[in-house]
Amino acid sequence: MNHLILLFSLFLAPAFADKESQKTNQNFSSNNASHKRQKRDWIWNQMHIKEEIDTPLPHHVGKITSSVRNNNAKYIIEGEYANTIFKVEETSGDVYAFERLDREKKAEYELTALIIDRRNNQSLEPPSKFIIKVYDINDNAPVFVQKVFNGSVPEMSPVGTSVTKVTAVDADDPTVTGHATVTYQVIKGDEYFTVDDSGVISTTRADLDRENQSTYEIIVKAKDAPGSSGDSSTATVIITLTDINDNFPVFKHPSFHFKVPENISVGGEVGRVKVEDIDEPQNRNTKYSFVRGDYRDTFEIVANPFTNEGIIRPKKPLDFEKVAEYRFDIEATDPTVDLRYFKSGGSRSISTVTIEVTDVDEPPVFTKLPYEFKVRENDPEIKTLGSVWAHDPDAAKRKIRFIRRRASPNGDYIRVSDTGIIQLPKPLDREFSSSYNITVAAQEILEDGRPSDRESHAQVHVIVTDENDNAPELVYPEEPRVCENAAPGKVVIRISATDKDEISPRGFFKYSLATEDSNFSLIENYDNTANITVKYGQFNRELAKIHYLPVIISDNGDPELSSTNTLVISVCKCNEKGNFTFCEERAKQVGVSIQALVAIFICIFTIIVITLLILLRKRHKKDLSGLGRNVAEIHEQLVTYDEEGGGEMDTTSYDVSVLNSVRKNGIKPEAVPSPYAQVQKPPGNIPSAAGEMEMMIEVKKDEADNDRDLLPYDTLHIYGYEGAESIAESLSSLESGSSDSDIDYDFLNDWGPRFKMLAELYGSEPDEDFVY
Repeated sequence: MNHLILLFSLFLAPAFADKESQKTNQNFSSNNASHKRQKRDWIWNQMHIKEEIDTPLPHHVGKITSSVRNNNAKYIIEGEYANTIFKVEETSGDVYAFERLDREKKAEYELTALIIDRRNNQSLEPPSKFIIKVYDINDNAPVFVQKVFNGSVPEMSPVGTSVTKVTAVDADDPTVTGHATVTYQVIKGDEYFTVDDSGVISTTRADLDRENQSTYEIIVKAKDAPGSSGDSSTATVIITLTDINDNFPVFKHPSFHFKVPENISVGGEVGRVKVEDIDEPQNRNTKYSFVRGDYRDTFEIVANPFTNEGIIRPKKPLDFEKVAEYRFDIEATDPTVDLRYFKSGGSRSISTVTIEVTDVDEPPVFTKLPYEFKVRENDPEIKTLGSVWAHDPDAAKRKIRFIRRRASPNGDYIRVSDTGIIQLPKPLDREFSSSYNITVAAQEILEDGRPSDRESHAQVHVIVTDENDNAPELVYPEEPRVCENAAPGKVVIRISATDKDEISPRGFFKYSLATEDSNFSLIENYDNTANITVKYGQFNRELAKIHYLPVIISDNGDPELSSTNTLVISVCKCNEKGNFTFCEERAKQVGVSIQALVAIFICIFTIIVITLLILLRKRHKKDLSGLGRNVAEIHEQLVTYDEEGGGEMDTTSYDVSVLNSVRKNGIKPEAVPSPYAQVQKPPGNIPSAAGEMEMMIEVKKDEADNDRDLLPYDTLHIYGYEGAESIAESLSSLESGSSDSDIDYDFLNDWGPRFKMLAELYGSEPDEDFVY
């Protein structure tokens, strides 16, 4: 392995080179003698060069050399900056820099040295790397990391309080003394602040007041090479004084005047007093208090946390008739002010407040709220419970009228007279409702007798005391059953009772049997229950499968009331274990209440009335039908039947000549020749066709005459029943007016009043005008 020798001194290089030459020659002779390979070494100085050399280029850097002795040897260098910034002389190995170097851009360069045979470019030694170092010169001024710095400090801080720190950076080599050392100096604002060598800015005065000046702008200079002028740079530092609570609030006005109506609600806003506190909002904590005046029990002053205003609110209702004006002094202070920084000027600010109460038309005022009365239930002698009273608080002192507004339960159970007397129209039942509530309104009566729209309300509570007017009733949870072979003393069922009246605190219900002539006995439990037990045992289902046991229950009321309740007990078949195996189902009693009976009666009555109305209407129609035949003007009516014949060739289905059969007044068809006389029907079809058409026509005529619901106009009967083909022409009158036929239609007059309009239409001249 080859050894590389680095020579650190440029002046010792020739001596080391001669020494190495002698050593190489000796090794060469020895190797020749022993037939061994020659050992070779690179020889050069450690290379360095100063930055920014102002002499002409190129600048000599150093020399590389090798122990190889070959006249054809050639030195070359390789690397990123080889043959551009750095070049080597091929024969001598001197390295030169062809550009001025800047250490701040690059402090070291790494290159690779090679020695080759110029004839065949074969390497004579393995390549070796070496470094060229650039020496620093103090050619850079300190530069601040930012142009503007910001800092803050509380106002009135002691001398030496740290504000902020500034930083400047020197790009020169910090290992060289004086090249990268930075010092700071305040060149503007040094009467308020100073800076040390580490860049920390601190205060030099203790009276910095934010209210006088809130921000300071100072300039700091940074330079290197202490003791000499050196290069320098500057930066701006903006210092903000933060607020502390060191000022008391002061009223903006020496007095405040407010007007407020007397009906202002308790807690409503009367007005606001304003103070000025030059501290920032977060340091404003104004407290208001009364210092003179006797109305601190009437008003209160609450500070608004956002605006610092004092809001005056009434603590109780105002009355213009009693006090028309209030006057008092209030004080504003701040208990959180830091007294260490307290400025002269006083810690108290006092202002006078005047509140003028204006008169308004107030509603009546009840003398007592609420009203409560007690009454015995079902007492017919009590008609009046008492009265309510209200007065007009205004100076007018108008009369008052009382009205009942709402009631619970709803109904006419309690009345109120115009003068406020509470009346009972009928006795009250506690079982229906134990209390009755009404709302009474008091209205002022104006001078013209009309009620005012101003009214007030009072609640009236009527409590109904209980009277023992209801007998107890039997209660049992399930249908009582007993085995036919039950033993004496067997409990059939436990019964209890309920009472709509209040339970007497003196005792329990009393139970007894109405008769002892049964196979059952009753045993009281003295806890408002009793047991029904078997007395003798062994029931005979053949004699009675159901037993009806009357039970008497009485209460301890005054007076004492009792009721007889029938307990229905079924006798069942049971197995050996006493479990029921078969019981007859009792017939359930079905009852109909009075309300249901009334409803059924109303329904029956309604049905009867509707039936009579229908019959009367039909009879009235018949009477009008005869009356309608005598009307002189019969309008045509249009009736459509969705059945169409076969046209003119239809001679079998429809015989037109049957129309002549309905002519009245004894006029024969020969008197007026019918245009349809030549129409002949087949002999077998005439009777059936004539009867069918005649019946249909008569029915339709009767319907048209008797139906009063149709429009008051004649309608055209269109019989949509057409046979195969008719020899006769169409009976339609839709185009008859323009027909050239010379048929005489006077025979239509013989058909009665129902064809009168048709006769007039066809019997008139074409130029006649008809008026409908």
